[in-house]
Amino acid sequence: MDKLIITCAITGAEVTKESNPAVPYTVEEMVESAYQAYLAGASVIHLHARYDDGTPTQDKERFRQIHDAIKSKCPDVIIQVSTGGAVGMSRDERLDVLNINPEMATLDCGTLNFGGDDIFVNTENDIKYFAEKMNNLGVRYEMECFEKGHIDTTLRFIKQNVIKNHLHYSFVLGVRGGMSGEERDFLFMKDSIPTEATFSVAGIGRFEFTLAELSIKHGGHVRVGLEDNIYIEKGVLTKSNRELVEKVVNIAKKYGREIASPAETRRILKMERE
Repeated sequence: MDKLIITCAITGAEVTKESNPAVPYTVEEMVESAYQAYLAGASVIHLHARYDDGTPTQDKERFRQIHDAIKSKCPDVIIQVSTGGAVGMSRDERLDVLNINPEMATLDCGTLNFGGDDIFVNTENDIKYFAEKMNNLGVRYEMECFEKGHIDTTLRFIKQNVIKNHLHYSFVLGVRGGMSGEERDFLFMKDSIPTEATFSVAGIGRFEFTLAELSIKHGGHVRVGLEDNIYIEKGVLTKSNRELVEKVVNIAKKYGREIASPAETRRILKMERE
């Protein structure tokens, strides 16, 4: 098996300090949170931008400020910027972050309900538009799939040569409106992607660590972080993103999976830029 790639989603667009005071908002908080996660074993930092009051933004200058500050603290870490933004943002608003020339970004591969009246919209034309922009810029994308139909969409686009760099999936499971985080769902997703593809799993809420363990056992990779889950165990708030990463490292030890460094992650994901 490859060494284990750990991604840490340090903040997000929805979770707030009211839910867990450890959620970072300011540049300084994000830098320290990313640095501590990196020291614990995270080679990829999944990054959303927020203003100091916690308001989410896709403004490229705010992203640039946070991105550059994290890189100055841990230069070799991979920063994966989010093009998901927040519910209601336009296509071009979500893509503004590509103007900072990131090494890696997310590519959301389908629409889903997000609770209440919220809909996270990713039409087929949106996906094509995003993929073509990333292809032209040489940005490595991670295909975020919330259910099996999203994988099927990627398979069509692979045949059409719309999606064409190394196939790396992120199964985001347990979101209300998407697939649950049960073992059967994970296995269905895993067995539906091309054999040459790599994958990571982001379990939302109570699914975070059960899915992390399943992915580790089956040769996949793991995403954890306060964007996805605010608890270290049932009813106990986590103190930090670092604590979440450390828990995954300990699970990996049970299965003999070594932790990938940023350089090793780049090799596994074929991230050499032309």
